Amino acid sequence: MVFWISIASSIITAAGCTYLIAATILVNRFARADAPKSPASMPSVTILKPLDGDEPGLLENLASFCDQNYAGAVQIIFGVQDSKDRAIGIVNQLRKCASAPDIELVIDPRQHGLNRKVSNLINMAKHIRHEVVVLADSDMRVDPHYLARIVAALEAPGVGAVSCLYYGVPAAGLWSSLFALAINAYFIPGVLVGLALGLTQPCFGSTIALRRSTLAAVGGFAAVVDNIADDYALGLALRARGRAVRIPSFAVAHTCTMGTHDQRRRSLGLLGLRLRLSVAVGPRRCLYQRRPGGVRTRGHPGGGRDRVPGLASATG
Repeated sequence: MVFWISIASSIITAAGCTYLIAATILVNRFARADAPKSPASMPSVTILKPLDGDEPGLLENLASFCDQNYAGAVQIIFGVQDSKDRAIGIVNQLRKCASAPDIELVIDPRQHGLNRKVSNLINMAKHIRHEVVVLADSDMRVDPHYLARIVAALEAPGVGAVSCLYYGVPAAGLWSSLFALAINAYFIPGVLVGLALGLTQPCFGSTIALRRSTLAAVGGFAAVVDNIADDYALGLALRARGRAVRIPSFAVAHTCTMGTHDQRRRSLGLLGLRLRLSVAVGPRRCLYQRRPGGVRTRGHPGGGRDRVPGLASATG
């Protein structure tokens, strides 16, 4: 009995060491890879930024999308669902900047389904003026070459959409530092190993860039309004129509803010959910819908139902 236990322990240890070595190699390769160059053309771009309240670093996060070295026209649409939302003040500050691009603020309380973030995007979508559309969560921060790299990646043959890996940057405090560590040491290696083995088909809310016509072809945002994992569901819809989702060789910064216990539990739950969707599920269809007390999973690889505590209040 002791012999077989030692054999099993040795196999598990060897598998863990193999994964660690492979993950280290892949992360180093990703970090050293050349990012996409400047695009051949500079199409006009609309950036959609759904907002919900103020948060640490929000002004700096949003300002980074306004400060882009991009020669084409750029429209940025910010959307809120409450006229008293504190994020409105941040948007007004951005409008006062001399370098601010074409900024539009949409205030629309209409709810179209279970996912409030996607409902916000539906309300914003009718204001889109340009062919290339870029979605990015409010807690993302980018460098001045971000938009040019995204458009260049989208120009590649056969690419229907572009999404980005993200790394954690702690805002302040121990919990945000631990959350950033979880992203950098757990999430990123897991996704890169999954990509290398062909086990993952990710699509992240950090960035989803696609053409307006492509978005319309999959049914628009309304097609994913009842999914809590709206980014993954949108990627599924694109791939189902033969549109590849490319992950370019650069990452964007995710500002980690974890204040209250509920926020910490929800953030860690979402991180685990994203990794499971990206790696464990692979090409299978897995839709997450909000239910009282958590998120129920239909079509989980295990065949049963899973439950993620604390995600009932998550809105994307």
